[in-house]
Amino acid sequence: HEHEQGYAYNIIIDPKMAFGTGNHETTFLMISEILKLDLTSKELLDMGCGTAVLAILAHMKGAGRVVAIDIDNNALENIRLNNTNDIQVALGGAEQIPAFGTFDIVFANINRNILLNDIRHYSECMKPGAFLYMSGFYVQDIPAIEEECKHNGLALLSHTEKNNWAAVKVQKQ
Repeated sequence: HEHEQGYAYNIIIDPKMAFGTGNHETTFLMISEILKLDLTSKELLDMGCGTAVLAILAHMKGAGRVVAIDIDNNALENIRLNNTNDIQVALGGAEQIPAFGTFDIVFANINRNILLNDIRHYSECMKPGAFLYMSGFYVQDIPAIEEECKHNGLALLSHTEKNNWAAVKVQKQ
């Protein structure tokens, strides 16, 4: 849609086949979380970045280092469109994470099964006290997500929901 006045952040997204224009409930929930945060100088991973909308917003909000990983390379075009060229991008899945070190904040908006499989990888790249925000699953999936988090040294702090979709905030112990 056309540029609208009155917003603090305007992001240009050409979605092609990737996920994440901001219209889906899970992307809305994740963007809502980012807007609440002071990201100044934080090191942030956008895992399963899709269009890179979360990475781009984090960069615009002052994150110090932003890494975006996805199996699709649509992120690169959107990063260029938004003049956020210092976002580091890798093509692939969780196997790419170790190459980028550790993070203060991890965002993963993927799907229940991939999240359950990859929570261990997210935990490994998180600094002590770091936060992980996840979405891409339904409210009824929260207990399974929480249980896997517990097995990996992560504690559920809160969740938000919209139309039965959920987002959780967890912290590394």
